[in-house]
Amino acid sequence: MVQTIGRPPPGATLIHVAVIDDHPIARCGVEHALETVADMTVVASVAEVAELQRLLAGGLEVDVAVLDLYPGGGTPAIDAVAGLAATRVLIMSTSARPPDVLAAVRAGANGYLTKRCDTSVLIAGLRIVAGGGFLLCDELSDVAHALIAASDTSRPRLSPREDQTLRMLARGLTHSQIATQLGVRKSTVDTYVERIRAKLGVGNKAELARAAIEREMSPRMAAW
Repeated sequence: MVQTIGRPPPGATLIHVAVIDDHPIARCGVEHALETVADMTVVASVAEVAELQRLLAGGLEVDVAVLDLYPGGGTPAIDAVAGLAATRVLIMSTSARPPDVLAAVRAGANGYLTKRCDTSVLIAGLRIVAGGGFLLCDELSDVAHALIAASDTSRPRLSPREDQTLRMLARGLTHSQIATQLGVRKSTVDTYVERIRAKLGVGNKAELARAAIEREMSPRMAAW
């Protein structure tokens, strides 16, 4: 069943959110969490990606789709992520398995949270993803860091500071926030990022974040 929530007022600057989860209670939970957030509105709540795609084809405006990776608890909906290529996607799943995270990111997801995250993390994640950034929640960042393998000479080498910067970008931090944590000037972080982009051959922040995840998770995928 498709439920289309009331559209935002004309001219309002809001983040239009769609929720895709086969559990009605889970969808209601997200709707409730966002109903008092001034810069967000839930414009659609559906059980399947196909339902949202029909609404999008009908002209519904969606900035971020919050997608449950395991509808029905069976197979991860990686194809569904790719099927929403025209919309930014924030995964919210019970799974924290590195293969699921990596597969979703490779399919085009712009962020990944677990359902254990606080509401504040969901709200922050929606803002980051809607603004063109990428977010990996702290729980998953810890998982990723635990999977770092020995140096792989087949990949570009980053300096320790460049590696730190890349990991922080994957967590959704801004250049200014990274500068504060590293105790350096923002211009220094800008330089680190330019060097990382040149070495890895990537462009925007989302691509940098995906590169970070692939660098950290790929070497031990076979162990999962």
